[in-house]
Amino acid sequence: MAATTTVPDKTTRRHAGRASGPRTAGGRGGLGRKVSENLRAYGFLIGAIICFGLFSWYPMVREFIMSFQHTKRGVTSWVGFQNIKTVYHDPYFWTAWKNTGLFTLYALVIGFAVPFLVAILLNELRHARAYLRVLVYLPVMLPPVAGALLFKYFYNPEYGLFNRILHFFHLPTSQWLDSSNTALISVVVAATWMSMGSATLIYLAALQNIPGELYEAADLDGAGLWSKIWHVTIPQTRLVLSLMLLLQVVATMQEFTNVYLMAGGNGPENSTMTVVYMVYQYGYRYNNFGGAAALGLFLLLVLVGFSGVYARLNRNSD
Repeated sequence: MAATTTVPDKTTRRHAGRASGPRTAGGRGGLGRKVSENLRAYGFLIGAIICFGLFSWYPMVREFIMSFQHTKRGVTSWVGFQNIKTVYHDPYFWTAWKNTGLFTLYALVIGFAVPFLVAILLNELRHARAYLRVLVYLPVMLPPVAGALLFKYFYNPEYGLFNRILHFFHLPTSQWLDSSNTALISVVVAATWMSMGSATLIYLAALQNIPGELYEAADLDGAGLWSKIWHVTIPQTRLVLSLMLLLQVVATMQEFTNVYLMAGGNGPENSTMTVVYMVYQYGYRYNNFGGAAALGLFLLLVLVGFSGVYARLNRNSD
């Protein structure tokens, strides 16, 4: 029996061509349309990645490499752990770390609590809130160098504003930046004044997102001001508080500008010498960039370790 084959007629072939042709063209057109629509976004993304790599990751990798190198008159040689040993046995190594730790502690006590309390006060006000927000944020717009020099003038023991105020109220004056007992805390107060505006506005935004029903319920329970702050305000802003705590520790441990401009770096009896100022000394006074990179590596490891422990504790609390 002979086999029979079915040959599609012209109408069937025409409909098949119409069914397959647009599907292929539509697929290619859809892919091209997606690429063209996202091309601008990809361009911005690639630019951001390039900038981040050049100005963030490359300096970190370069610092790590330099910490094992020694450069003299343009000639670079590998010295292994010699730079790390040099900075570790520096007589001011532990002094710088102690001052950095004290600076961070003072900044947390003053610079972390004061902006939060100011934000609570602004949130409770009903009049002139916008004007006071601008007033609080004004020091942030002041250049850091100008702010540091302004406070250096205020701290002058002879004609400074602070001693004049103390003298007006018949109180004993202070040496401020010229005394090893008050130099570090004086720098912390100035740094807090210059940077508290940003933190205050962040806290204020977080406070305004707290539902008012929680405070109404607290009022019905007879809670006072401090009770509402402890049981309502702080728990509702805990995420923002924890993030700002981490950022402030990282920022204060890298303090340099105010220490250098107000106290000359070392301060009286090396009371204001920080790790970052020690990095500056190794790099630009001793011309030992390998030692400066090694100190920066120490600081990086400490900050990474602190961030890891903090994130772990915060995750456990969640």
